Amino acid sequence: MDVFLDPANRQAYLDGFLTILKLTGASALLALALGMLLAACRVSPVPVLRALGAGWVHLFRNTPLTLVILFCFFGLYSAVGVEFSEDIHVNNYWLAVTGLSAYTAAFVCEAIRSGINTVPVGQAEAARALGLSFSQNLRLIILPQAMRSVVAPLGSILIALTKNATIAGVIGVAEASSAMKALIESNGDQTIAIFAVFALTFVALLVPVGYAFSALANRLVVRR
Repeated sequence: MDVFLDPANRQAYLDGFLTILKLTGASALLALALGMLLAACRVSPVPVLRALGAGWVHLFRNTPLTLVILFCFFGLYSAVGVEFSEDIHVNNYWLAVTGLSAYTAAFVCEAIRSGINTVPVGQAEAARALGLSFSQNLRLIILPQAMRSVVAPLGSILIALTKNATIAGVIGVAEASSAMKALIESNGDQTIAIFAVFALTFVALLVPVGYAFSALANRLVVRR
């Protein structure tokens, strides 16, 4: 544990986890917004939108996240020229957020769609009978109920996203796993201690999140 007595090593550790939290926060918000849009496409009466939503889900759910992140760097940035900032570190951060968001949105979409399927069909039919359009029906009647039933699955997706954020290191984002690797390379005799500290930090971050989402799900559950 002496390795963490060095201020530089301790700062690297803290910066790595701070980056994980930033990646998770930005990606979670974007993935939730995109996932809701994709879920709307999946249940849309328009065949083209249903095909678009299904195609996105099948593509990203069956593609390794590492390939998605690498595509964002070598495809979007290097080949196409998509650039978020002249600062390479900021640019890589947002490329990683793009990949994480696109990948996670597929899982968010399916979670929300499963919630939509739990809403009684009669409620949608009653809304249509009152003259509500598909978008109004979805926004005012269906989604508010569906979201209450998928709190726990969304919590599991958030936990998975937090762990997946470590893959951003493959394109040079200095997150927790990159910091751990650097510390192990410079302090090889303390490998087990370094690994234990990083692993336990993830546990300390994510276990409360799991309990919090479980408690929230029980509080918001729709009883029929």
